[in-house]
Amino acid sequence: MSHETSSNQVRQFVVGRDDDGIRLDRWFKRHLPQIGFATISRWARTGQIRIDGKRAAPEDRVAKGQTLRVPPGDSIVGIGGGKGVRARKPLTEAQLELADSIVLHRDPSAIVINKPPGLATQGGSGTFEHVDGLLDAYANGGPRPRLVHRLDKDTSGVLLVAATPGSAAFFSKRFSGRTAKKVYWALVVGVPSIDEGLIDLPLAKQPGSGGEKMMVDQSEQGQPSKSRYRVIDRAGNRCCWVELQPLTGRTHQLRVHMAAIGHPIVGDGKYGGPDAFLSGSISRKLHLHARRLIIEHPDGTPLDVEAPLPDHMAASLAQLGFEESEGEYIPDPSRDMSREEKKTAAKAHAKDYRKERKGERRGRADTGRTRNDSHKGDSRRPDARKSDSRKGPGARTEAPRKSGPKKGLGSKPSAKPTGPRPVGKPAGKPAGKPAGRSTGRPPAPRGQR
Repeated sequence: MSHETSSNQVRQFVVGRDDDGIRLDRWFKRHLPQIGFATISRWARTGQIRIDGKRAAPEDRVAKGQTLRVPPGDSIVGIGGGKGVRARKPLTEAQLELADSIVLHRDPSAIVINKPPGLATQGGSGTFEHVDGLLDAYANGGPRPRLVHRLDKDTSGVLLVAATPGSAAFFSKRFSGRTAKKVYWALVVGVPSIDEGLIDLPLAKQPGSGGEKMMVDQSEQGQPSKSRYRVIDRAGNRCCWVELQPLTGRTHQLRVHMAAIGHPIVGDGKYGGPDAFLSGSISRKLHLHARRLIIEHPDGTPLDVEAPLPDHMAASLAQLGFEESEGEYIPDPSRDMSREEKKTAAKAHAKDYRKERKGERRGRADTGRTRNDSHKGDSRRPDARKSDSRKGPGARTEAPRKSGPKKGLGSKPSAKPTGPRPVGKPAGKPAGKPAGRSTGRPPAPRGQR
């Protein structure tokens, strides 16, 4: 934070810790954004900007504790045709109370809030109430806090706000570098056939929606998007409670991905249509909540914050018989499985897959159609792929990266498999397979190949 002293002649600022090492023009953008670059350059050429008494150029870097000389404040507005900063309306008592009531954690670098459902993160066309408009309540005479990531308007939960410009840059790098771990809770319609896995479907803006809606896009324009899910509990076949972890940060990513595999988030009519709503007394609001955020703090320690559920989600979980304590386990998707763990996961999946297809094989035999089992041929025939078409083209899941066998690891074959075979997918035809790979029968002795 920079401290200011002023007079009728010049203004002086002391460079704070958060601004240590940044360019001079960047310092102006942070603290005096109403001054354009052309004006800064002219002041520098004429010697009106000085650092510790020495002339400075826009590309020079400032250091903590240095004194920055700036021309008189009265000369800023209107110089070079520039416009002054529009004054913000003071917050009302109700807005100040709301801002204070949603704070989960606060320190000199970070402010973490529990965003209520229905409150937008930023303003837009016709949107006047938003989190960005409340940030003046957290300034306390210092720099205005800054948003470093977003949540959808109807999504509730953990939202991190940087308290200073320096911490904003720090946290932004953690989000862009995918080192921040975001954990969501959601209720979805139906129950995925696989208890946990990875949804890997590229996303793009849907044409004609004005960028307000996303879609799965397998063309070159689609941005790579990955989401990990885990079924926590289920209410029969009606719906289930899932934990979601977005491994990329696309707009509406979790909502589009869950709808694409045939299990839209409850209350998400935008992507799930009428099928996204449950009958009975379950709320029609969106059941998606940013439950937990784990991110590195500028002081070197991890910042780990949880947000309590909004009222409508807490009521829905209770009505369906779910216990919040069941959702506290968080798998670590960054840990790679060992070779033995991969073998165990593959065996467990192959067993479950054969069991699941047993009834289908019997049905085809009655109609004159036959199907080779996993010991005789490829199980990925067109009629088997038909049941998985609801997942959308290119959808696939992978075995979870954790130790030990678990029911439901791996995935059904996709409509159009692309890329390397995911871990846990059953083996194909034995012909042409490398020696040593499980195909349902031992490899022939070397002399008989």
